[in-house]
Amino acid sequence: MPTSPDFTIRIAQLKSDLVLQSRRVQALIEAACDAAFARDPIAADRAMQMDEPIDRVDVEIEKAAVQLLTDATVSGAALRPEQLRSVLTIVKVNNELERIADAGVAIAELTATLAAKNTQLPDTVRVITNSVIGILRDVGTCFDRDDAQLARIVLSSEDAVEEFKKAISRDAQVQVSTGKMSVDLAFLLQEFGNLCEVMAAHCTNIAEQVLYSTTGTIVRHMGGHWQVVKQAAP
Repeated sequence: MPTSPDFTIRIAQLKSDLVLQSRRVQALIEAACDAAFARDPIAADRAMQMDEPIDRVDVEIEKAAVQLLTDATVSGAALRPEQLRSVLTIVKVNNELERIADAGVAIAELTATLAAKNTQLPDTVRVITNSVIGILRDVGTCFDRDDAQLARIVLSSEDAVEEFKKAISRDAQVQVSTGKMSVDLAFLLQEFGNLCEVMAAHCTNIAEQVLYSTTGTIVRHMGGHWQVVKQAAP
């Protein structure tokens, strides 16, 4: 039985909605990081409010995807394997974006502590946050364009974020030991590093899904390297 053109249109609309969602999430992360570096609680509150439409759209996209699969089942529509992969990818990417937004809210919540202590974040933290924002931008682009090559670049970018985090932690330990940094600030820096690592991990999860959707390839991070664990059926 041929696939109904209606399902093709609906899948395309879901993807378009999710691309817009990725841009909302990126805007939230940028606003949260800017607020933290400016130690501006009012700007942080505005960033946190940006999470409300993200949460709403997250639910709408998931419901629409479930309804699409339900309608296809009821009507007996023969969705092609690549269409099924697209729907599964949409559901998974939607969840990853919502989790990235949650991490952005957590960064915004740290702003009040920074403001109360009148503590300026070091430039090394700006480097890691800028890196994550760049990765998020790239993963949104590779999803939008079905760009498997860019998805592979995103996968390799996670290691850089991990190295930045380690460098920040090592520097904080040295500065605490010499009395040049308070323990409280060191903990804050560790939290920033953890949140950036979490966001980068979710971005690589999205990149995995782009590869799965576009090529049928399933990749996982094992032994310090990205490896193909299965080539899905065409």
